[in-house]
Amino acid sequence: MQGKGVIKFFAIILAIACLYQLSFTWVTHNVESKAKAYANGNEDKEKAYLDSISNQPVYPIFKHDYTYCKNNELALGLDLKGGMNVTMQIALSDLIKSLSDNSTDPAFNQALSKANEDARTSPDNYITLFINEYKKINPDGKLAPIFATKDNQSHLKFDASNSEVESYLKEQANVAVTQSFNILRTRIDKFGVTQPNIQLQEGTNRILIELPGVVDKERVRKLLEGSAKLEFYNTFDNAEVIGLLQNINTILAGKAKTAKKDTVKAAANTVAKADTAKATGGSLLNKVNKSAANDTAANKSTAQNEAANPLFAKMRPAFAQGQNGQMMPIPGPLVGVVAQKDTATINKYLSEPEVKAVIPQNMKLVWGIKPETGTKNIGLYALKLSGATNGPVLDGSAITDAASDNDLQKGGYEVRMVMNSQGAEAWARITTEAAGNPNDQSDNRAIAIVLDNNVVSAPNVQNAITGGISSITGNFTKEETDDLANILKAGRLPAPARIVQEEVVGPSLGQEAINHGLMSCVAGLVVVLVFMIAYYNRAGTVAVVAVIINVFFLMGVLTSLHAVLTLPGIAGIVLTLGIAVDANVLIYERVREEMAHGKSLRVSINDGFKHALWSILDSNISTFLTGLILFLFGSGPILGFATTLMIGIATSLFCSLLISRVIFEWMLEKELDIKFANPWSSHTFKNANFAFVKNRFKFYAFSGIFIAIGIGSMVTRGFNYGVDFQGGHTYVVTFDKAASVQEIRDAADKTLGVGKTEVKTFGSDNRVRMTTNYLIDDNTKEGDDKVEASVRKVLGSINPHFTIDSQQKVGPTIANDLKRSAVWTVLFAIVIISVYILIRFRKWQFSLGAMVATAHDALLVLSFFSLFKDALPFSLDIDQAFIAAILTVIGYSINDTVVVFDRIREYLGHTKDGNTTTVINQAINSTLSRTIITALTVIFVLLVLFIFGGDVLRGFSFALLIGVCFGTYSSICVATPVIIDFGKKDLK
Repeated sequence: MQGKGVIKFFAIILAIACLYQLSFTWVTHNVESKAKAYANGNEDKEKAYLDSISNQPVYPIFKHDYTYCKNNELALGLDLKGGMNVTMQIALSDLIKSLSDNSTDPAFNQALSKANEDARTSPDNYITLFINEYKKINPDGKLAPIFATKDNQSHLKFDASNSEVESYLKEQANVAVTQSFNILRTRIDKFGVTQPNIQLQEGTNRILIELPGVVDKERVRKLLEGSAKLEFYNTFDNAEVIGLLQNINTILAGKAKTAKKDTVKAAANTVAKADTAKATGGSLLNKVNKSAANDTAANKSTAQNEAANPLFAKMRPAFAQGQNGQMMPIPGPLVGVVAQKDTATINKYLSEPEVKAVIPQNMKLVWGIKPETGTKNIGLYALKLSGATNGPVLDGSAITDAASDNDLQKGGYEVRMVMNSQGAEAWARITTEAAGNPNDQSDNRAIAIVLDNNVVSAPNVQNAITGGISSITGNFTKEETDDLANILKAGRLPAPARIVQEEVVGPSLGQEAINHGLMSCVAGLVVVLVFMIAYYNRAGTVAVVAVIINVFFLMGVLTSLHAVLTLPGIAGIVLTLGIAVDANVLIYERVREEMAHGKSLRVSINDGFKHALWSILDSNISTFLTGLILFLFGSGPILGFATTLMIGIATSLFCSLLISRVIFEWMLEKELDIKFANPWSSHTFKNANFAFVKNRFKFYAFSGIFIAIGIGSMVTRGFNYGVDFQGGHTYVVTFDKAASVQEIRDAADKTLGVGKTEVKTFGSDNRVRMTTNYLIDDNTKEGDDKVEASVRKVLGSINPHFTIDSQQKVGPTIANDLKRSAVWTVLFAIVIISVYILIRFRKWQFSLGAMVATAHDALLVLSFFSLFKDALPFSLDIDQAFIAAILTVIGYSINDTVVVFDRIREYLGHTKDGNTTTVINQAINSTLSRTIITALTVIFVLLVLFIFGGDVLRGFSFALLIGVCFGTYSSICVATPVIIDFGKKDLK
């Protein structure tokens, strides 16, 4: 074998890289175990412990801190960790109303109302729907007069065409979605969630958000659905706040002494010192200068320092060394910098009654919106409140436009901000005051731009700005100016974001999923290993080693890519175990054939690998394509399954083709006895001669009858649709004792309405899954609250002792989109794979056979789910997981079919004479051993997943199970006969 050294080197490097990546998970688990032990069940104490070491090295070898390790550990999905999954939809109808200045035009409002109805079922863009409806209602109507308002006149002329208006509205819609995405991302960063995930769904007005570990849905709703609040404030200069900070620090120190039962006299002296500090205003400056000259504080313990200087132990004042070497206050509104983990402590200090009493009524201390570049420190700013209401000097409604641009003078980037007439007038007055003396630059003050009570930027005003057009410059990157421009549009584009889909998974259900997932993985691995050794003897042990290395590489690559491991992802790993041995089976069967021809062991192994190569590549590439399609078109947990499946295919190819070969070469060099069968398995399927081709019409009849009955059932009985395909609310509920499904259903019919609720046992007899489409069209928070209250009333009437483990909401628009996307995804997968087969085999008959077989398998599984939807003791729902199962079945079926096709091509190429039908039948029989062994391996693994994978995966694993059976049948009995009946002449 050539290149053994390169393969060994690459394998070692990959192993080291995977070990390094997986080590982060081990380190964080270690740290968190210590935190749990320290907290002893107190969550606040545990969080405080983890916060305290967030910047401390916990990985001594590489000096990585806890935060770095946490960000690089294996990420768990919500179904494993618990948490909340939300889909936000930007209300474009509100945006259009705002851009029209709330027009009262009847045709306009009628078109808007009709567009809202159409959006539930149509795949078209919302703006396109609105424009089309307006054209239908008012064919000769012009939209420009409606939208060419005073604020929009710079973008849209009064005589613009309807197509120009449509382009303008689409542009503004994209801006609104991007701006909402940035605001939501900032809010989530402030929420303090570990490893949050927020994604902008390209081409739509939706944003997907995952918040691991968060189950307080009311807090999340308030956080995400609140309107963006953009404001402008005058500011205090840092030098004006020095005395106040010293005062606060002294008051806090005095309180600490009082808490330790110091005398009243000592406390009074402390307050007196605070008053003196306030009067002089310079004691802090003196203290900083003294500290810079002679750092005596370094000799004190941390506890002593915090007792003497509670505020300054957590906050670094905004000082810098001047030209004379003395520490001087930095000009501007930034008064201090605090480690992100300590902001809660500072907030607590500032909320103390004694502290609030000394803070001027016109002052507001506000945090920056994000940490300083390259640090984990947040700035604290001093804002000046204005007017009778003690508020901002201006709000975001004054802004008509904002855009990022190049700063030509400084070679950087700037933000150009445009205001309406009223805003321009106010802005001129505000900036004149902030600029101060035009001949004295040191007299300039900053104006703070504040979003949701966090300072986004605080640019210095050098000159009065008239005309309503401002330029904000600074040391900005292109991304920062883009973000700032979008934030400034927050007041101009009031397009609220609403939750249209949400799922809450409790930590208990997540832990249960982890347990089931681990059990199914271990059990699946054991089944594969035992079977391979039992069937292939010592060669089976080589496959065992390859599979174990494959799992190690798979987990390492998953971690390095920061992929999220979900429960379907675990199912993908389990399925990969079954598929991974397929390459070994193909190789071993070819080696056995070569040995049967009288070749030596070394030559047989060499030829076995060589002859099996293209069959392995073709079968795995076709399966990889289905995973890729799932990845591109799927969402949520399905992405986890697709990611795992694709990575698993890549690592299994490396391990089966290269690692296994290196092991065999080593065994040959050591002259070890290598056997590819046990006595009982050495003659399995040998000389098989089943008349598959002859009986093809019987197979046609069986499949045709089953599918015809299934289609009849689909039309008359339909399916049990999951909540993500029909919309509604789903609750997984656990009672303290066995619950009657019928009693719950009857109570639901009385409260929620007949036929609106489906109730099924979910695993044990004290757990149920309840799905209802009650108030499905009400997308308001009040509607959601009413649904949950009604469901709780129903459940409480049966048994008041219950807990809701998880809940999911899917709006009707999302459900229709998912259903439509699922159909197109399956059809697209069939077409793509058929094209690949056409390219590889160069004959359309092979491509047609593959297309018929995959469509046949999909229809058989659909028929089965319709016919037996209420006959089995577990749920047969049609949902996203089911679509993933269908596509996986298609991939597996093609995997199997390609191997048969490859052998048919080989036999036809070597046979010049003889009956084509006979040759093809021989080719099918020659691959029978591989087909059955691979199918059995995968079926064994899926049975393990079905038994141990838990209730969440039961329907999914069952779809895969019957799909693999149908796929094995179709690759032999359907795909090949189609080739024969459509290509008798060409194949000769």
